Amino acid sequence: METEDTTAPSPAGEITEYYGRDREDARLRTGTGRLEFWRTQDVLRRLLPPAPARILDVGGGSGVHAEWLAGDGHDVQVLDPVPLHVERAARLPGVRARQGDARALDAPDASVDVVLLLGPLYHLPERPDRIRALAEAHRVVRPGGLVVAATINRFAGLHDTLATGAYFDADRRPHIEAAAGDGWLRPGRGPKAMFTTAYFHTPEDVPTEFTDTGLTPHGQYGLEGAAWLMGGIASWLDDPERRRLVLAAMRQTESVPSLLGVSGHLLTAGTRP
Repeated sequence: METEDTTAPSPAGEITEYYGRDREDARLRTGTGRLEFWRTQDVLRRLLPPAPARILDVGGGSGVHAEWLAGDGHDVQVLDPVPLHVERAARLPGVRARQGDARALDAPDASVDVVLLLGPLYHLPERPDRIRALAEAHRVVRPGGLVVAATINRFAGLHDTLATGAYFDADRRPHIEAAAGDGWLRPGRGPKAMFTTAYFHTPEDVPTEFTDTGLTPHGQYGLEGAAWLMGGIASWLDDPERRRLVLAAMRQTESVPSLLGVSGHLLTAGTRP
């Protein structure tokens, strides 16, 4: 285990401040967030090459996915702009972590088998920054190597706040409707601030960003389907048999084009030719 420093562009200050609260790790390990976690794990295990693959987990946070990837026998490096995340990820067995930014990777050309971007693209609202991050992934992955990026779907905020009732809050609704319109979530300030600065893609936009950087997209996977909007999902996930059935049900619809945008999160996979 080791921690290294590197110089890279800085994310927006409010994004660093948000993740510095150290809530993301718990979000994916408890409650309904476990559906996103387990579905990400399920999809990646089907896409990844056999262990030991060299995986660069860009924007890997506190190592919530790096932990099981290393446990599966992969050689995992986490790169994240938040110092607290790097510190936590570096404590995990078999995981190396260092500070950096998706737009300026310090890895050599063609040096890894897999690049994961499970957070950076939805915190880069400007398209040139997203293209820069994907171009960097293209540069550091070997020819034939895998790039997988997570995005938040355009209407995720609208669906989520309708399900929870937050949509009916007059202070929050303008931010929700604006994000549904142009993709930009400008969360506002104060106790009613929602999430942090983010960009919500339409599913069809992501493959275009892949191809614009020379990557060849070959699959999209809706992670939560419609299940995340259903009452009782947390209790279903608590029950091992119901959880197995829910995950199996999500596989049936994960790549149906007409249903991709229903999920909160989407994985897009591609390769470097």
